[in-house]
Amino acid sequence: MKMAKAMTISPEINLIGKTVDEALGLLDKYLDDAYLAKLHQVTIIHGVGTGALRNAVQNHCKKSKYVKSYRMGEYGEGGYGVTVVEFK
Repeated sequence: MKMAKAMTISPEINLIGKTVDEALGLLDKYLDDAYLAKLHQVTIIHGVGTGALRNAVQNHCKKSKYVKSYRMGEYGEGGYGVTVVEFK
């Protein structure tokens, strides 16, 4: 099961255009799947916009038991439009 999940899960999720409630539901399942697939790092694409989605994503990451650290994307990764998550 883990091997099949690891082969099908993407190293990034795109939440642009979603409401905070929709995005957090998708993000929660994605983080579970990515952690079970033993990915070391994933990228969450939330866009820049008003910052509401970015703040919600980062607050969710702060509370997640799987997340070791998270940071804004650097130059070439998406900057303020993405959050890069590293798992424990």
